[in-house]
Order: sequence, then C-alpha cells, then structure tokens
Amino acid sequence: MFRDSLGSGARAVEAHFDAVLSGFQDLPVSQAMRYAVGGGKGLRGWLVLESARLHDVPQDRALWPASAIEAIHAYSLVHDDLPCMDDDDLRRGQPTVHRKWDEATAVLAGDALQALGFELVADPRCHPLPEVRADLTLSLARAAGARGMVLGQALDMAAETAGSPLTLEQITALQNGKTGALITWSATAGARLAQADLAPLTAYADRLGLAFQIADDILDVTGDAATVGKAVGKDEGRGKATFVSLLGLDGAQARAQSLVTEACDALCSYGAKADALRDAARFVISRQN
Repeated sequence: MFRDSLGSGARAVEAHFDAVLSGFQDLPVSQAMRYAVGGGKGLRGWLVLESARLHDVPQDRALWPASAIEAIHAYSLVHDDLPCMDDDDLRRGQPTVHRKWDEATAVLAGDALQALGFELVADPRCHPLPEVRADLTLSLARAAGARGMVLGQALDMAAETAGSPLTLEQITALQNGKTGALITWSATAGARLAQADLAPLTAYADRLGLAFQIADDILDVTGDAATVGKAVGKDEGRGKATFVSLLGLDGAQARAQSLVTEACDALCSYGAKADALRDAARFVISRQN
C-alpha cells in the first residue's frame, strides 16, 4: 500500500514538473533539469503531499511545494555528483548529469533547479495567502542553505581531509543538515500550508531523516551498485567515519530501528490518519536503494 502511494505521489509530482517545464526552451539545460528530477523514489515530495493530506490541504495546492522540494533535492544531487565534489558516474542507475551532458550543463541545470524550487513555493497557486508562501520560502531557504543541507555537505567534505575521524555526535550533526534538513521541511510543509502546529511532524521528521542516512550508510556497506543505483563502498574506501564504522553494522541497524519507533510515536496525536507516514518510516530502513 505504501509503495503504491509513493509511486502515485511521484507520478503526480512528475506530471506537475512536466507542466511547469513545458514553458521552458528546449535547450540542454532544461533537458538536463527534466532528466535530473526523474527516476527517484520521490520520498520528499510524497512527504509534502502526505503531510498536506493529513491537514486536509488539497493536492493541487500541495503539488507546488512537493515539486519545489524535489527540484531542490535534484539540484543538490547534480552538484554533489560533480568531479569537484563526490565525482560519481551513476545516479539512480543512470549516468549522472555531467556524464550525460558536460560539467557546465550540470552546474547550470543545478542552479536552475534551485531557483525553480523557490519559484514554485512563491507562486500564488501554491497558497492564496502571501504570509504562508513567505513562510514556505524562508523555511526552505534555511533548510537548503548554509544552516542546513549546504552546511552538512560542507562538513562532510571537510571531514575527508580532517586529521581524525568524526565522532558519532559530529556525524549526527552533519547528517542532520546534509540529509535531515530537507526531509524535515518536506514533512512539515503540509502543516505550514494549513498554518498548523509543526511540532509533531518536526519530531517525526528529525528522526526519519537520521534513520534515512543510517540506512544509506548500511547500503554503502551491504548493497551492490546495480541495486542501489550508484557506487557503493566509497565511504570505506575514503576512510570516512560513518554510523556503520562507529556503531558496527548491527549497532547501526538497531539505532535506525529505534529512530523509526520514535518517529512513529511522535505521530500519536494524529491517530490512524498518520499510518502512511508510519509506513514511510519503516520503508526508509528496509529499502534496497
């Protein structure tokens, strides 16, 4: 049931992207933008749609922030894959954008996707109230920038040349930015649209984001490139400290499971209406890619 819902959400977001991008010139940069947002699970966009449904926000309105977060996420992956960053050849089982086109196109496509993300949440069709659109835009900027995702990425890059491995506390702080910030924004977007209390979904998403990253670390050790859709074993090859290297495989799996339990408990005020979000938390640590 959850996988069906996730797939349905991804298709709705993809259709919305197609409609938005249909007005762009047919150039390599716009082709690369469309390519970059395709093929993923669409979990962040789904979290927006599901948190909106939880607050009775219509899907045609929620699709704007759902598409926005997928645009921001796609931009981050395009830039993360560049030779000056992680230097990856594969993403989602397909050539990375700079491999399919070139580095300049990848940089520009990432830049354009980032700008598009903010354009989508600032669009009046996202919400009729300007204060709600402003809140979505400001919070997205903070989640994506040097206090959120970019900060986490910068800390991750710095760790590669540090004299000593990061501690568990440092890795947790790093991943709260690199992975967690956008996931938390996604899960709270529906509450923002409804001008509702953010606290329950924030607590849920903070734990979900960390569990997601621990699952990624586990897949980097136990997965294979064909299934995961990108290179594996890179963290160990670079000598990077991860949740697995610090906690051990069993310890990392136990920590991820504990976080999922806490995430599900945070949704108690919503009752059975939040069961899909609970299923999402369980999916995050059972996925194979």
